[in-house]
Amino acid sequence: MKEITTESTPSSRRLIPITKWNSFHAWPPTGGLRHLVFYAKDNGFDSCLIRIGRRVLIDEQKFFVWVDNQSNKHDE
Repeated sequence: MKEITTESTPSSRRLIPITKWNSFHAWPPTGGLRHLVFYAKDNGFDSCLIRIGRRVLIDEQKFFVWVDNQSNKHDE
């Protein structure tokens, strides 16, 4: 029997609307997120976003990968 890892299942993926982000995380504030979304194509933040109509959701796991990549760019 093949084991299914939780990393590949959709249920392990949390998509958070920008307006609810601070219910789960203190940083960044909503205004900071809106700034990142506005410039998403320029700063690479679009890799964390899922757009459904006018609604913008943040993939939580991809957000933290993006943050790690940003800090690595500044360390070099």
